[in-house]
Amino acid sequence: METVYDWITVAIFGALVVLFLHRSVQPGEPQDTILHYLPPSVGCAVANWFGNEGQGLVSFLIVLVVLVYVVLVLKPFGFSPWRRR
Repeated sequence: METVYDWITVAIFGALVVLFLHRSVQPGEPQDTILHYLPPSVGCAVANWFGNEGQGLVSFLIVLVVLVYVVLVLKPFGFSPWRRR
C-alpha cells in the first residue's frame, strides 16, 4: 500500500466485498450473483496496475468505469438514476 492507486482500488474492492456479503445474508432470492462482481473487481486490479505504472489518466478512467458499473448494475442502496420517484 504505497500509492494512491493502491488505496483507492482497495477501498472500492472492500466496498464491493461488503456489498456482496450484505446481499448474501438478506432473506429471499438474491438478485445478483458473484459473477456480477467480477468486472469491477478485475477493473480495480487493472486500474491499480496502470496507476502504479505511471498511467494515471488511464487508471482514473478505469476507476470511473468501475464506479459507473457499480451504480448501474449492482445498484448499491437501491440507487437507480432512472427510477421514478
